[in-house]
Amino acid sequence: MTDYTIRLSTGDVRDFACLTQKTPCDVDLLDNRYVVNAKSIMGVFSLDLSGSLTLRIYGMDTEYISAVRRYMVEESAA
Repeated sequence: MTDYTIRLSTGDVRDFACLTQKTPCDVDLLDNRYVVNAKSIMGVFSLDLSGSLTLRIYGMDTEYISAVRRYMVEESAA
């Protein structure tokens, strides 16, 4: 499991969710106490996008990590 801090605008959500749907890994987005499946567009839109979110990836998919790097603010390994 690896955590990354990301920021998404409302315009980024569709592309982000479509990109995330392609990875075989389970991926969650965390906003304080809320956790949603990052592959769900509706789930991502239910979060407060005005601040940063935690992207939690269960597994290792270097291609996916490289693709979502544009949304990353800072990295923190857990």
